[in-house]
Amino acid sequence: MLSIEDKTEFIIAIRNYRCTKTKKMANCTDFTVYDSLNKKVLMRCIEPQGNEYVGMGQVKSMLELIKSENYSHGILISNRFTAAALDEMAAGKIQKVSDEYMPPFDTEKLYLTIFDFLSNLCKAKCGKIALKDFDCQEKQTKGPCKIKSIANNALFHFESGWIDLLQNDLKLALALNK
Repeated sequence: MLSIEDKTEFIIAIRNYRCTKTKKMANCTDFTVYDSLNKKVLMRCIEPQGNEYVGMGQVKSMLELIKSENYSHGILISNRFTAAALDEMAAGKIQKVSDEYMPPFDTEKLYLTIFDFLSNLCKAKCGKIALKDFDCQEKQTKGPCKIKSIANNALFHFESGWIDLLQNDLKLALALNK
């Protein structure tokens, strides 16, 4: 199961959002992101304290921020929501992401996102995209290249239809950039 942070990074990567601002608060983090149409989207991640549910008050405060800051819509990511919070989210323009629900995505898009991300990382690290292992500068100095290893695994997982492992490949790829 993906953590709240992993779910956030996954959605940003798979939807090709451009993150411009991050604001951390006590138990939540707000991300201002832009989609491919340059629409401003508020992503809020609420890290629960124990078995806590996100309530209607937290959703209403997010709706106020969406309205006051001219966001096109919002995405609220947490583990669990109360029924009242879900009703309020449905009435507003807030998509939920929880332990029970992850927005659908195209598997091919996921693989291409991983491939593009790793290609850019490889180009930044080696100055070019090394298509063959012997072209890779990392392999010549430090042993097997982590970027190539994740890319090869992702291709195998995609071809085998192993979605959970492909999601994990994205997680590993994003971790290389930290």
